[in-house]
Amino acid sequence: MKTTFISLCAGLLAMTLFTGCVVNLGGGKSCHPEPPKTGQQMVAPTVGQQLMDLQKAKEAGAITDTEYQEQKAKLLGNK
Repeated sequence: MKTTFISLCAGLLAMTLFTGCVVNLGGGKSCHPEPPKTGQQMVAPTVGQQLMDLQKAKEAGAITDTEYQEQKAKLLGNK
């Protein structure tokens, strides 16, 4: 029982290390993305991306059809 527990802990530790969540050895993606550096600008989403996000929100039930139509009109300048 004790050896099984130790083996399990060692396996979990190894898995965590190899995925890069604790130490980023392989230069791969980190579990914690870096915040934008000073002077780096954030890129605003395009109108098309905003429309797609609105559609997804409507399909998921996060917004009503009326809210979707209002936001869509604002984005397209038809208000």
